[in-house]
Amino acid sequence: MIKENQKLFNRLNVITDAVAAFAAVTLSYLLVFHVLDFEKNFPLIDYIKLSILFVPVQIITFGCMGLYDSFRTKTFVHEMGKLVRAFVVDGIMMVTMLYIIRMFHFSRWALFIFLALDLIIVATKRFVIRRVLKNARSIGYNKKYVVLVGSGKSAQEYLEAVSEDKSLGLDCVGYVGRKGTLDSKWLGGYEDIISVLDARNYDEVVCALGSDENNELKRIVEACELTGTKISVIPVIYKYMSGTPSIDVVNGIPLMNIRRIPLDNIGNAFIKRATDIVGSLVLIALSSPIMLVSAIIIKITMGGKVIFRQKRVGLNKKIFVMYKLKSMRDNQQSETAWSTDSDPRKTRFGALIRKLSIDELPQLFNVLKGNMSLVGPRPEIPFYVESFKDSVPLYMIKHQVKPGMTGLAQINGYRGDTSIEKRIEFDIQYIENWSYFLDLSILIKTVFCFMNKEKLKTKKNDSSKRNGEKLNERTKEN
Repeated sequence: MIKENQKLFNRLNVITDAVAAFAAVTLSYLLVFHVLDFEKNFPLIDYIKLSILFVPVQIITFGCMGLYDSFRTKTFVHEMGKLVRAFVVDGIMMVTMLYIIRMFHFSRWALFIFLALDLIIVATKRFVIRRVLKNARSIGYNKKYVVLVGSGKSAQEYLEAVSEDKSLGLDCVGYVGRKGTLDSKWLGGYEDIISVLDARNYDEVVCALGSDENNELKRIVEACELTGTKISVIPVIYKYMSGTPSIDVVNGIPLMNIRRIPLDNIGNAFIKRATDIVGSLVLIALSSPIMLVSAIIIKITMGGKVIFRQKRVGLNKKIFVMYKLKSMRDNQQSETAWSTDSDPRKTRFGALIRKLSIDELPQLFNVLKGNMSLVGPRPEIPFYVESFKDSVPLYMIKHQVKPGMTGLAQINGYRGDTSIEKRIEFDIQYIENWSYFLDLSILIKTVFCFMNKEKLKTKKNDSSKRNGEKLNERTKEN
């Protein structure tokens, strides 16, 4: 049933994308020549003719980029990334088409506004559809019926993951494997797999064999091929893998890279660095009066140097010096100290600039220098990196990208004296799923997260005991 639904949904998607393009071209014409009152040198009919050529190109581009595939288990940010790339390609093709054909008259402003409006309309449409489908799945519609194959821990964890999120619409009807090992309906043993798949037209088989069951894989794959059933496999090493592994081929042998990092791509890295340079320059210009006034007050109230310099661990585990406005009196243990809200070394003004995160503004110069990024995992001092790398699982992965002034963990309330494990969990999620729009959303949410301090306080209280067991000292300037 899900296959027929997907075909119908794809047809509707194509039709509405075409309607969106025609609506956008009409709106852009009205906006440029009637609202903005540009000189009318180009007739509307030329815009309509061009959109007739553009729509098939757009649909082909969307199809090639997988925008008509199921996004049931993908995030909206992931879909938006593909959508923007498709529009960039379409825009280039459209300009090229206009230059080569030379039979249409088109305002450059109208072209730009058309592409922007079309992107906004299509993105809004897809967001609304996502919400509607998510709600429909939550109440039992648009289900995808799955047979689980396996009897071990990975199979049980898949069952739990599916049951926890009803909006995915994944209905595990039962499992094939050793009887009585999973909290699901037993459909038969491995030897019964063909008869199970012949009995009903399932949407997918999810194979979650344990390391002691790998000898059954050949039987399972052959059964799925014989019955024409789609099969997905949960690798035995899935706990060590990212959500987006990459596949290389060496003389016909597939080679899986278990942790794909989008920022390893030179294009993505260039976009992020360009954003950091422009963003840091703008923010330095805007915040320089605040930093100057703060520096004067710090000099008067605390004396000495106004900039606190501390070694931190950055990209590829390289040590760099991070800058902050001094918010405490001089500390002899600055390389191993961890601060708390009640630290006696704080001054009133120091507490204020820490509360407002003004003390972190000098890190914009770290961003400009290239030591840090506007968004990324928060950097740690070497003393604690050595401590956490053996006690916190996957801790060192955070050093595969540049550290940031803010990050996914911070906007979710995990900053300062909070759970290290949760911070690393969010850091890895960010590293594996980076996109320009994810960075943009984190920057926007960072501004608003200061309005909700209670969330942060709760997480601090919940995690302080756990962190206290890991470390004895609590005086680090972070």
